[in-house]
Amino acid sequence: MNDEELVPFLNHLADRAAEETLPRFRQLKHVDNKLEVGFDPVTQADREAERVIRETITQKFPDHGLIGEEFGSYKLDAEHSWVIDPVDGTRAFISGIPVWGTLIALCRNMVPVAGIMSQPFTGERYIATGKHAKLFHQSEEKKLATSDTDSLESAILMATTPEMFDPDETVAFEKIAGQCKLVRYGADCYAYCLLAAGHIDLVVESGLNFYDIAALIPIVEGSGGRVTDWSGNSHPRGGRILASANPSIHAAALEVLQTAA
Repeated sequence: MNDEELVPFLNHLADRAAEETLPRFRQLKHVDNKLEVGFDPVTQADREAERVIRETITQKFPDHGLIGEEFGSYKLDAEHSWVIDPVDGTRAFISGIPVWGTLIALCRNMVPVAGIMSQPFTGERYIATGKHAKLFHQSEEKKLATSDTDSLESAILMATTPEMFDPDETVAFEKIAGQCKLVRYGADCYAYCLLAAGHIDLVVESGLNFYDIAALIPIVEGSGGRVTDWSGNSHPRGGRILASANPSIHAAALEVLQTAA
């Protein structure tokens, strides 16, 4: 599938998902908890958005595989597969904060090659195909480019929450956070898109699943950034994630994380 076909299809998937998520945003009356101990929320918006995304993909590409947060995996041995997080940032969603997004990635042999982050409340769509990434907003199209910040001392760092780190990871995160100019929390997938757009310089996280990061990898890397695990391995499928604006600051952040780990 070339870009002329892929971008409209990604937008179509985002449109279908938005039909399920947007009317429920700030209108929720019930939230389910996936855990017996603790809190891992899921809503009807999550389930219905993934359902329509899966149905639409299966109708067009019956031989493709599927990986989704709410309804599991299908045809994992397929050359092409789609990775779906219907509402990344469910906690933000149920709190009425518009930093959640619908994430959809197209993978070839489990390596993400295209992705979209759709935030229907703000109307923003971050789309990457091939080696390019763009922001589509209010009928305008803008090529994304990461910042040229090359030192931790000048960097803005984000993570969803400090609670995502275990004790050893907390030591590493606090070490890198202590060297950065500014640290902010709570943006979920939106942080990676802010990185792709050049507004922040680093995202450091842990405990991610493949569906949390798959769509964001081509968006960040298509904008000039890098995404690896904390050991520097490319194409991470979750776990400990380091996303950076450019190779220079990535190397600096990686050195801190590896020294502290």
